Amino acid sequence: MNLPLAIPSPDISYFDIGPLRIHFYALLMIAAIIVAAAITARRLRRSGTNPDTVLDIALWAVPIGIIGGRLYHVATHPADYFFAGADLWRVLYVWEGGLAIFGSITFGALGVWIGARRAGVSFITVADALAPGLLVAQAVGRIGNYFNQELFGAPTTLPWGLEIDQSSPAFPPGLPSETLFHPLFLYEMLWNLTGVAVILLVERLARRREGFAIGTYLIWYGAGRAWFESFRLDPTELELLGVKINIITAGTVAVLGVIIIAAYAHRTLARSDSAPRSPGSGREADRISR
Repeated sequence: MNLPLAIPSPDISYFDIGPLRIHFYALLMIAAIIVAAAITARRLRRSGTNPDTVLDIALWAVPIGIIGGRLYHVATHPADYFFAGADLWRVLYVWEGGLAIFGSITFGALGVWIGARRAGVSFITVADALAPGLLVAQAVGRIGNYFNQELFGAPTTLPWGLEIDQSSPAFPPGLPSETLFHPLFLYEMLWNLTGVAVILLVERLARRREGFAIGTYLIWYGAGRAWFESFRLDPTELELLGVKINIITAGTVAVLGVIIIAAYAHRTLARSDSAPRSPGSGREADRISR
């Protein structure tokens, strides 16, 4: 069904070059990594850090982040991979989709910490430099979800609803083939790109204090993702006490962002209080001026 402004899903998700099959999802993941690395390198250079350290850090962060993202996805979607007659090798088929960002963030942070430590760079410096690039990368990655028809919300009558092939494994059973769905991939793309502007604004207002960029990222992405997950269709989603595990994780991420900003704000305040006052400041300045 083609309604005005309705978003059609792509008819293909891969192309073949001889015996080699190239998935758009995989290409977009590679593009996302390149974009994040380029933005991070530029921001590190501006902070006085050697931008070449990005490659050293990426060698640890990228593979560990991919493993973490896949593990989280499989762990929260066990019915998709573990059943009678299942091909267990599909657990490794990352190119088919299924990289959970929360797993990638958690394990990727570990990779960044290892890489930064080996490169002799402060972890928080790298994390702050990475924050806006990470949101841009996630926006690029969501295009891959669009090609795989795997990220959409509840049915909608809005004119920009997303068309999903009824043959798609993710299509909810029992619904008419012409049903339109909330295009969550698009919502999250716009949310992430807006978040880039928010991070840059917070950095400017906070005069580039440590921890504020990555803290803002966690708050922004966590809050947005919790909202999106509340109406996302995912038939194999695990729940904890009746709440989707991704909503709980997203809320935890946002709270962690608040804690990071508060901790570094307190540290900055403590440093300023403990710094020696110059002869021209405070009461001594008043006494001298008299």
